[in-house]
Amino acid sequence: MTKIDWYIFWKYIGTFVFAISLLIVVVIVFDVSENVGDFIKNHATLKEVVFDFYIPFIPYFINLFIFLFTFISVIFFTSKMAGHTEIIAILSSGVSFWRLLKPYMVAALLLAGVSFYLGNFLIPHTDKVRREFKNKYITNLARSAGLNIHAQISPDTYVYVSSYDVKRQTGYKFTMEKFEKQTMTYKITSDKVVYDSINDKWNIVNYVEHFMAPEEYLVRGKSKDTTILLRPTDLYNILEDYEEMDLIQLKHHIDYQKMKGADNVLIYEIEMHKRLASPAAIIILTLIGAALSSRKTRGGMGLHLGIGITITFTYILLLEFSRVFAMSGGMSPVVAGWIPNIIFSIVGIYFIIKAPK
Repeated sequence: MTKIDWYIFWKYIGTFVFAISLLIVVVIVFDVSENVGDFIKNHATLKEVVFDFYIPFIPYFINLFIFLFTFISVIFFTSKMAGHTEIIAILSSGVSFWRLLKPYMVAALLLAGVSFYLGNFLIPHTDKVRREFKNKYITNLARSAGLNIHAQISPDTYVYVSSYDVKRQTGYKFTMEKFEKQTMTYKITSDKVVYDSINDKWNIVNYVEHFMAPEEYLVRGKSKDTTILLRPTDLYNILEDYEEMDLIQLKHHIDYQKMKGADNVLIYEIEMHKRLASPAAIIILTLIGAALSSRKTRGGMGLHLGIGITITFTYILLLEFSRVFAMSGGMSPVVAGWIPNIIFSIVGIYFIIKAPK
């Protein structure tokens, strides 16, 4: 890395840190003004607000908008350099445009690595604290699955409860059925089931067991403890629970849901591929930003920023479209996660070809 490389590298990093820091302060101020009523109403202490909510919020926010601000940062300082004829001077000295991109790529790879670590390992663990605070003081993240809840806990075992009380960890009108080759072999019904979180067991109350193979007979009882492949979270919804899972936990959760034959795997697969694809977006958008803003134009920085913001929001819109298509089953989660990067890679190649040489 030459002095010019380090000059561009620190311009990139410095502009990014300044822009994201400024926005974090603004967002926190607006968020405090919006939630201060809930903090006071629910008696949240200042220590909890600062250390359990807003400190964990910072890495979450940085990673949420990192690709946007890397792109804007590149356009901002590169347009400024082009306006001061610094880019022309560098290229006129015999440095090729590809060589000029080296410090951009070094900085982009660094930020992509930071984004990968934040999104897949750090944030899921810090988010547990933030979400616990949010659940306690702002909004309840547990969502009732409503009435008549069905769950598939293994490829051949199905569970039904008429309703589930999250606070009491109790399901009412419980039924479990087992099948072999599409033939029912076992069925148990009960008035209710209660989860024992200490022993990780379910207590079945006032039950009737119906054995159908090899001989058919009934067994009645008032109470029995049993271990079945059923989690309380299978009977109610936790809003965006994947936010608390790191990459390894997310993969294990997807495998577990597939093993059960569950039909709610798509949202977790989309999230996993989104996390894998997002760091690559930083590199792609850096290339586009450098190629777009390295030419000195009459419109100057304003024109470059306008085009850059348009491209950024087009990228975000494409991300949302692909996610919706994947959720509806019209697109695989892998394609949904990566197609925006593929399309914008083609856009990046076009801008690089048109860039000043």
